[in-house]
Amino acid sequence: MRSLLALVTASAFLYLAGLAVAQPVGQFPFALTREGQMLGGVEGEVAFFKGLAYATPPVGLLRWRPPEVTPESSEMRTAYEYGAPCLQPSLSGAREDCLTLNVFRPFGVDGPLPVMVFIHGGAFVSGTVNDPLFDGARLAQAGLIVVTVNYRLGVFGWLSHPTLSEGGSGNYGLMDQVAALRWVHDNVAAFGGDPGNVTLFGSGAGATSIALLMLCGEKRELFQKAILQSLPGRVRLRSRQEAEAFGLQFVATLGQDGTDPRAIAPARLLAAESKLLAKSPHGFAPAIDGSLVTEDIAAGFAAGHEGRIPVIIGSNDDETGFDSEPEIAEALASSGATPEQLRKLYPDLARPSDLAARVYTDKLFSEPVRLLARLHAATGAPTYRYRFAYVPEARRANPEGGHGRELQFIFGAEGVPGAGILSRRDREIASRMRTYWINFARSGDPNGPDLPRWDAAADRDRLLLIANDRIASGDDPLAERLDRLAR
Repeated sequence: MRSLLALVTASAFLYLAGLAVAQPVGQFPFALTREGQMLGGVEGEVAFFKGLAYATPPVGLLRWRPPEVTPESSEMRTAYEYGAPCLQPSLSGAREDCLTLNVFRPFGVDGPLPVMVFIHGGAFVSGTVNDPLFDGARLAQAGLIVVTVNYRLGVFGWLSHPTLSEGGSGNYGLMDQVAALRWVHDNVAAFGGDPGNVTLFGSGAGATSIALLMLCGEKRELFQKAILQSLPGRVRLRSRQEAEAFGLQFVATLGQDGTDPRAIAPARLLAAESKLLAKSPHGFAPAIDGSLVTEDIAAGFAAGHEGRIPVIIGSNDDETGFDSEPEIAEALASSGATPEQLRKLYPDLARPSDLAARVYTDKLFSEPVRLLARLHAATGAPTYRYRFAYVPEARRANPEGGHGRELQFIFGAEGVPGAGILSRRDREIASRMRTYWINFARSGDPNGPDLPRWDAAADRDRLLLIANDRIASGDDPLAERLDRLAR
C-alpha cells in the first residue's frame, strides 16, 4: 500500500479528508507514506512534496540525541511549503525543528524511477536545501526522483560532550542524514522511486558526509552510487577525546561548566557559536566517535574499507580566493614548498593572492580527489574523475572563488541568489553536465549518446576536463604539480 502514488482531484482529496465543502477540481500528486497521506503540488512537469518530516523534531530533551522515528499516522497533510532551515547564525526563520526533506518527481510518469539524494554543503555550520539553487525540478524532469535533505548544523549538529554520551556523542548531523536515507528507503516507492537505485550527491561538507557514509558498513545498503563534488579528502578528523575537550571548553564559555548543556537557550548557543566561528571556522564538524565514524576518509579508502560502489569524484579548478595577508601566508606555507619551488609549479601566477588560492585548491581538493579516485578505482569499482574549470561567460572578467560553482550547472537554476542568468553556451555546458549526472544515477555509467566520452579512472589518472573551450577525457595536465604537492 505504501507504494501507491495516485493523482487525485481536489474534490477527491476533500472527500478523503472528510470535508463536505466543494472545491475547484484540479489534479494533485498524492502519496501514501508511513507518516500519513501526503498531498503535494505541481509546477510545470514536476510534482513536489516539501517539508516532509523524516524524524521527530530534535527539541527539548531530544536535542543532541540520535534522531527518533516519526510516529505512524493515517492523517492527510499538505506538502506545499519547505520546512524551516536548521538553526545557524544569521539566518532568519531557522529553527531546531528542522529535520525535513523534499521530494521532486516527474508528474504523471510511472516508476520505479532512479533516486538522487542531495546532501548540501556549508562547512557543517550553514546552508539549507530550501535555497532556490537546490530546486530539484530540472533533474526530476529527466525521469528521476530527487530528494533534498536538511540536517542539524553547527553546535546543534556536531557538539561532543561527556554528558551527551548516551546513544553517541556528536555527529548528530550525520545521524540525521542516515535517518533521512532510511526514510527514503522505506517511503520513496510511494513517490514512484526505486529504493534499490539510490545515488547520493553533494559538494564540500555534503561530499565529506557521503564519503563517511561509504565507510560506515551497516549504512551502505541505503545507497548504491555516490557523487563526491569538491571533497577535501585528506582532512584530519578530531578524535573523540579532542572533540569532547573542545565541547567542554565551548560549554564552559557559557558559564554552564558541569551542567547539562540541553538547559542552554538556543539563542545563547547561537551567539556563542558565532563568536567561535570567527576564530575557528571549522570548530564544529564530524569527529571520530568509534561507532558511526571510525577513521579518516583517506585512511579508510587506503585500507579499502569503503563500499565498492560506482563513484563520480572531482573538484573545481578554483575552489576559493584569499584577501588577507595572513590567509595568503598560511596557504602558501601549507604547500610545504619553498617560494622558488612554487614559482616553478605555478609560473603563470604572479600575484600572491592568486598563487595562494591555487595552492589551496590543489592541496585541499585537487590532489586529495586524485588520491581517492586512485584508491577507489584500485578496488575494481567504477570510478569517474572530473575537474570543473568552466566559468560562466558573464563572470570571466572577475571569476572570484569557484567553490560550489558546478551546482548551478547540475541543478539548472537561473536568476536566483547565487545563480545568475546563463548564456547559451553556459546552458549547453550545464545540459551536458547534468546529463552525465543523470546517466550515472540511472546506471552507474555517466556516458550516453551525444556526450563526449568520459573514460573511467581505472589504473590511470584519466579525468574529464570541463573547460571553457572543451569537454574531453584525457590524462591529468596537472599530474606533475600534484605529485610534488603530495610529497
